[in-house]
Amino acid sequence: MHEIRFDDIPALRMRISDEYGPWSEALDVPQSMISAFAEMTGDRQWIHVDVERAAKESPFGITIAHGFLVLGLSAVIKNSADYVVVGHGSALNYGLERVRFIAPVPAGSRIHGRTRMVRVAEEKGGTMLTIQVAIHTVGSAKPALCFDWLLLYRG
Repeated sequence: MHEIRFDDIPALRMRISDEYGPWSEALDVPQSMISAFAEMTGDRQWIHVDVERAAKESPFGITIAHGFLVLGLSAVIKNSADYVVVGHGSALNYGLERVRFIAPVPAGSRIHGRTRMVRVAEEKGGTMLTIQVAIHTVGSAKPALCFDWLLLYRG
């Protein structure tokens, strides 16, 4: 794993790419996880929790994961790039931009993701990285979720 200091702007900019990196390890999204998320958030819409009704009425023929569950799981699906940012005192999740829920994630699916760096800037007393993230159901060419993740590294 190649280490790059958070304040080495030229080295970080060398990682900006039009191409996504390799796939992360896959993560299971079982119905039990979807149901637990529904209970936590109060979003008990039938398309997420009613297996029998979804089999009959859903255009997908099965329950699907909440978009916000998949978004939350993106923190577990780690960046699989071949570098790690080091030398910082803190790394802050600064926010998300351009969040798009593109395709459903059926219950029982496996998801994985990949990333690419699209911007490096000196900001707010540190270095702001913009990482583009694409989360897919394993085997699907179409992403389930895409977004830009802003990470602020400070000394």
